[in-house]
Amino acid sequence: MLNAVIVVDDEASIRTAVQQWLSLAGFEVQLFERAEACLAQLPEHFPGVILSDVRMPGMGGLQLLEQLQGRDADLPVILLTGHGDVPMAVEAMRNGAYDFLEKPFSPDSLLGSLRRALEKRQLVLENRRLHEQADLKVRLENTLLGMSPGLQQLRRQVLDLAGLPVNVLIRGETGSGKERVARCLHDFGPRADKPFVALNCAAIPEQLFEAELFGHESGAFTGAQGKRIGKLEYANGGTLFLDEIESMPLAQQAKLLRVIQEHKLERLGANQSISVDLRIIAATKPDLLLEARAGRFREDLAYRLNVAELRLAPLRERREDIPLLFAHFARAAAERLGRSAADPSGAQLGRLLSHDWPGNVRELANAAERHALGLDDAQSAAVAHTGQSLAAQQEAFEAQCLRAALSRHQGDIKAVLEELQLPRRTLNEKMQRHALVREDFLERPGQ
Repeated sequence: MLNAVIVVDDEASIRTAVQQWLSLAGFEVQLFERAEACLAQLPEHFPGVILSDVRMPGMGGLQLLEQLQGRDADLPVILLTGHGDVPMAVEAMRNGAYDFLEKPFSPDSLLGSLRRALEKRQLVLENRRLHEQADLKVRLENTLLGMSPGLQQLRRQVLDLAGLPVNVLIRGETGSGKERVARCLHDFGPRADKPFVALNCAAIPEQLFEAELFGHESGAFTGAQGKRIGKLEYANGGTLFLDEIESMPLAQQAKLLRVIQEHKLERLGANQSISVDLRIIAATKPDLLLEARAGRFREDLAYRLNVAELRLAPLRERREDIPLLFAHFARAAAERLGRSAADPSGAQLGRLLSHDWPGNVRELANAAERHALGLDDAQSAAVAHTGQSLAAQQEAFEAQCLRAALSRHQGDIKAVLEELQLPRRTLNEKMQRHALVREDFLERPGQ
């Protein structure tokens, strides 16, 4: 609410009069008799203005101003003063108060001051929102690495979906990074400070699945010693990530569907329902609707899980990301092992770009770790060729060379032209063909 006003005054007549004036003018008004109560109930990032008397029993307006400044230095505070308090109020403005009004004040002067303060508050909050979005974008770029068009689109989709209270289905091949994407959906959304619970549906024996998912009471079945909290309940308030969801037994699919519909569950051996509030992110390699038509998955559950869908391209379809990912994994492995990782040679880079990567990012990370250990040549860490055409290999290599030069020179086109010895028109054509945008390589403030 960008028309919200909190009024703090110990005089009931003042509170009533101000509330009437402001309500008629379209403001949302909240009244407090004491400053202490205002502080206790003030929400974080309050989108409005505080209007406070200076002299009150207990905490006065100047003390309230000091407390509010400590919480949010940009929160507008307008002080109401008696005649003898004007010098004090002027000093308070030097210390952060937005304005002061001397009693008795007219409704017009009050409304004018409030409207100006609210405009300022709106600009401050919008500026903060834009900065937060920019920070999130940078954080996500450092988490989901890659500059291919598909990866850039995926990052945009993750940012769009992270804040929405909807279930998401992630489709991708084994090793393509489905759990990392699920973690980003959690970490960049409003549930980030709540649990993120991951469960691989293919790794649990069918006879243990219900207890793992729903938990059990003591004695619910043979060997059930003590109460156990299941994954659904443990994820309450946060996110449950169900990997290889297509492997979930049909009987448990029906029970999961009921939890999604009713937001309640029952532990094995219990008669009492437990309310749960959680977001479900599921991951699968096959198409769940095709699985449903084959009788291996419930169609109604597939639709419940697939409110939004993210598709992860296999590594062989975004080869231009391979050098960046390889360098990242090699550096991380070298730091962990206390070694220094040499950059791959031209021949090694060629093998990396021509390999088909059936294990996707997971296989690439393994190859990078062997490279950090100096074992890639000995064990042929990525030498399998797939028959990919020479033209395709050249295209991938060219895209990487352009990306590396743009990155080194932070988007300075003149420096890139000089290094690569290309005409400007040729560089523009190649950047367009490889979906490279200069702005993506510009140095960001603070980096």
